[in-house]
Amino acid sequence: MTITITAFADSPDQGAGLARDMIVRWALEEVGQPYEARLVPWAEFKKPEHRARQPFGQIPTYEEGDLVLFESGAIVLHIAERFPGLFPADANARARAITWMFATVSDVEPLIIQMEVSEYLESDKSWNAERAPLVADRVRKRLAELSARLGDAEWLDGAFSAADVLMVQALRRLEGQTPLTEFPALVAYVERGKARPAFKRAFAAQKAVWEAGQLA
Repeated sequence: MTITITAFADSPDQGAGLARDMIVRWALEEVGQPYEARLVPWAEFKKPEHRARQPFGQIPTYEEGDLVLFESGAIVLHIAERFPGLFPADANARARAITWMFATVSDVEPLIIQMEVSEYLESDKSWNAERAPLVADRVRKRLAELSARLGDAEWLDGAFSAADVLMVQALRRLEGQTPLTEFPALVAYVERGKARPAFKRAFAAQKAVWEAGQLA
C-alpha cells in the first residue's frame, strides 16, 4: 500500500530541509519505506480538500490506505510503531525514546520557534529589544541542559531512534547560530544526524522539489 505525504510545492525554506515534511521523509527513509509526495501550492492550503487531511491547513500529512494523519511528531511516532528501525525492541528503551520525542515537540522546539519569531517577525516591535535576550536565554538554558544530558553519547538514549530524528531536526533550525554554537556536543550531534544516509536521501528529495520549482 503506497504511502503518500504532503509537502510544499514551493517551500519557504528554499530547499534547506527545514520544512516539516523533511522529518517525515527522513523517518520513512530510515525504515526503508517508499513514499509519494503530493505537492501542495500555497493557494490550496486553506481549501476544503486539504483541510480534510489537515484541519489547520498545514503540512505534512500522511496517508496509507484509509489512514490519514497530520502533525509531524504524530506521523513519526506512527512510522516508528508501524515499521522496524526507529524504536528499540526493549519496552523500557522504547518508552524512553517516546519520552524524548515528546520532550522535543513540547519543550525544546517551541522555545526555538519562539526565538525565531522574536528575530524574524517581532524585530521591529518597540518591546522586542527587551524580550529577545530573554527568549534567547531560555533557549540557551534548555540547550545547556540537553547538552549536559547528552554528554559524550552518540544519540539521546542508546541506539539511534525516532527521538533523534525529531531532536536533530529541531536543532537544525539553529545551525550556525548562537546559542547552539556554544554547545559543541550538540553541534556534533546534529552533524552525526546529517551524516546518516537516510537523512541525505530525504534532504536530496525535498531539495529536488525546490530546484524543480525554480526551473518551472
